Amino acid sequence: MTTAVLPRPDRPSSPVSTITLRVGALLALWLGLVFALGADGAFVPDAGAAPLPVFIAFALPIVAFVFAYRVSADFRELVLNLSPVLATSIQAWRFGGAVFIALLTYDILPGAFAWPAGLGDIAIGATAPAFALAIARRPRIAASRGFVIWNALGILDLVVAVGTGTAIAWFGLGADAASMNAMPQLPLVLIPAFLVPIFLMLHITALIQAKRLTAAA
Repeated sequence: MTTAVLPRPDRPSSPVSTITLRVGALLALWLGLVFALGADGAFVPDAGAAPLPVFIAFALPIVAFVFAYRVSADFRELVLNLSPVLATSIQAWRFGGAVFIALLTYDILPGAFAWPAGLGDIAIGATAPAFALAIARRPRIAASRGFVIWNALGILDLVVAVGTGTAIAWFGLGADAASMNAMPQLPLVLIPAFLVPIFLMLHITALIQAKRLTAAA
């Protein structure tokens, strides 16, 4: 006796699944582009010039994120439905900011940049797992005041780090401008040109989701 197996109709992929694949491909392309440009020295500014290449590499993805959220309903749906546990857990990688302090001991980075950037990242990275675990147990915490403040502090840490690094490299404020020469080169350039924008986008996503949850409540 044979059993006939009827073919199942193809299920069209949902818009969110499609946009997720596209975003993943864009992230891979973005990372590869930063690697290629970094290897070519494209982020290193001319002597005495403003560190615009690194700043543009940091700011452009944020502008693209905001623009896509405004104009694309599918991308907006992806942002609103991103797992807050996953988004918060990724911030734990910020603990790697301890490398700034380590490089300070070898006089590769100035203390005026390394201390605030390093300690701020360590604080956010160290507390991220606790928030992620709390949200996994009680999803409503994703809309709590404490979580909103934590994300705001995470954004402030990133803005201070980028602003301090730019000021030191451009104006030599608080340190010799030459001491920031390692930042626009591989592998450190991956931090401001790739990782920092991603961390910032995740913080913005968390705040958007918190606002929606608060409004729904």
